[in-house]
Amino acid sequence: MVTALQAPLDRTLYKHAGSKAQLMAAVLAERDRRLLRQIEVSSVEALFAALAGWIRDEGARGCLFLRSRAETGGTVPEIADAVAVHKTALRQRVAGIVAADLGAAPDPLLVDQVLVLVEGATHAAVTLGPEAVEAARSAAAVLVAQARA
Repeated sequence: MVTALQAPLDRTLYKHAGSKAQLMAAVLAERDRRLLRQIEVSSVEALFAALAGWIRDEGARGCLFLRSRAETGGTVPEIADAVAVHKTALRQRVAGIVAADLGAAPDPLLVDQVLVLVEGATHAAVTLGPEAVEAARSAAAVLVAQARA
């Protein structure tokens, strides 16, 4: 239910943003920019340190991209596109970090494994706290060490 005070605020907000979906997409684009900047690192160890810092500073609430997609049912093009762009960019960033850490092009499976650990730690931190990131970092270290061997 929209209150009498809320309606003028909504009109003013959407005057600048266009619609709720466009506003959400703009928020997601900014979040993408900030997160990718946070993880401009050159080792898997530093990736998880950066993730721990992000969660410490931003809070542990899971992935805003996946929460937004779930909230809209995955059917709102602006949101679905923003999520797809972010997840593609995140995977590319993780691939670059793993490559820099190994000093060679990584196996795509290793990239996906590290990505799953990053994503999983982001979600698990909601209930486990910072220990989730430490557990993921430890698992990633094993995978990277195996790739070096």
